[in-house]
Amino acid sequence: MTQSPHEQLHHPVVVAHREHRRANLQLRIADTITQFAGSMPFVYIHAVAFAVWMLWFERSPWPTLTLVVSLEAIFLSTFVMIGQNRQSAFQQAKADHEFTEQELELKTNTEITRQIHRLTTELHRRLISDPEPENA
Repeated sequence: MTQSPHEQLHHPVVVAHREHRRANLQLRIADTITQFAGSMPFVYIHAVAFAVWMLWFERSPWPTLTLVVSLEAIFLSTFVMIGQNRQSAFQQAKADHEFTEQELELKTNTEITRQIHRLTTELHRRLISDPEPENA
């Protein structure tokens, strides 16, 4: 699958996480709802809808409005938890990747340090065992 130029700027773990989210219809729906519910247009639409409802559509809007708002809160809190789970899964994938990378870097640095030690030891041995005359 070809990556867009925008995705090429991201780490492979981020790209893989996004691809996983895109591959699952339920996750895409949850992400879309969560994204919209966390936006200012969502707030504006609700403010206008509730004001219209309370002022023009119902004589005593409170019981029905309370029911609607309560049900909406239940669903929105579920989407918030889905978003938190998504973020947690991403953080775990990122942490796992960073751990793997750090372990590889540590292994590489340790091997480089050992090679430098071997070279330094060999140089010292040669310079001390086989000293060359300074000005012959």
